[in-house]
Amino acid sequence: MVKTAETYHIPVLLKESVDGLNINPDGVYVDVTFGGGGHSREILSRLSPKGHLYSFDQDADAEANICGIDAEEGELSNFTFVRSNFRYLKNWMQYYGVEKIDGLLGDLGVSSHHFDDEQRGFSFRFDAPLDMRMNKRAGKTAAEILQEYDEESLANLFYIYGELKNSRKIAATIVSSRKQKPVLTTKDFQAVVEPLFKREREKKEMAKLFQALRIEVNHEMDALKEMLLGASELLAEGGRLSVITYHSLEDRIVKNIMKTGNIEGKINQDFFGRIETPFKLVNNKVIVPDANEQEQNPRSRSAKLRIAEKK
Repeated sequence: MVKTAETYHIPVLLKESVDGLNINPDGVYVDVTFGGGGHSREILSRLSPKGHLYSFDQDADAEANICGIDAEEGELSNFTFVRSNFRYLKNWMQYYGVEKIDGLLGDLGVSSHHFDDEQRGFSFRFDAPLDMRMNKRAGKTAAEILQEYDEESLANLFYIYGELKNSRKIAATIVSSRKQKPVLTTKDFQAVVEPLFKREREKKEMAKLFQALRIEVNHEMDALKEMLLGASELLAEGGRLSVITYHSLEDRIVKNIMKTGNIEGKINQDFFGRIETPFKLVNNKVIVPDANEQEQNPRSRSAKLRIAEKK
């Protein structure tokens, strides 16, 4: 059985999200965010040998957590780890010959491990290279984006992904500063932008800034859209989509796909005025962690769980 790497990541809304899948023991399921293996372990505990779980993660650090499979049982025949971005969900399911799945679980955002790893550059708590790549083998680092993007592109990403009202001033300051000295580390970045924030809102605004950079580095919104559209096609009738979000940008996309069947949230109606969508909502109101979980796991405080069933 996969053992959760508790120091890597504490799974959020574990029981609620897996319960939401309404698991058929002989079914085929996908966990698109393996992380520390907590959700995958729970899903596996509810599957028979005839069922199967495919777990995705592009981070090599996450892949190391599959070594918790019990050596006495041997490698589980009903578990497959896929080292890839979940945007390629459809491609990999085709590769494995899977035409339909019975459920998909996603715990979006960043794992506890990434925020706590001093060398990855995800947090302004540590002085580290500005990397922020989930997949350290490919793509531009956050430092390269800050050095190469023009002022308008930087302003747009800070406004759209960070929802920062002073995005243009931030972008102008970065472009001016990098002419004298490259912004290579988290502390370099803080030194440039801190004077632009009021002291009482400094941490909150800095968190938004780091979020915006991380989303751009990892193309998170595009990947999420591709994965959800792929899941919509792959889910069998009665199959469940169980997704945990942490900020308004990703939550809006998940809500739109579940309510309307499209990313934009465009409502299409039939002759009788009924909304045409491939899903029906399992929970009309989002599920949030209880006070006890929020106390034990601060990351869960902004979590929202949405569940939908394929018609």
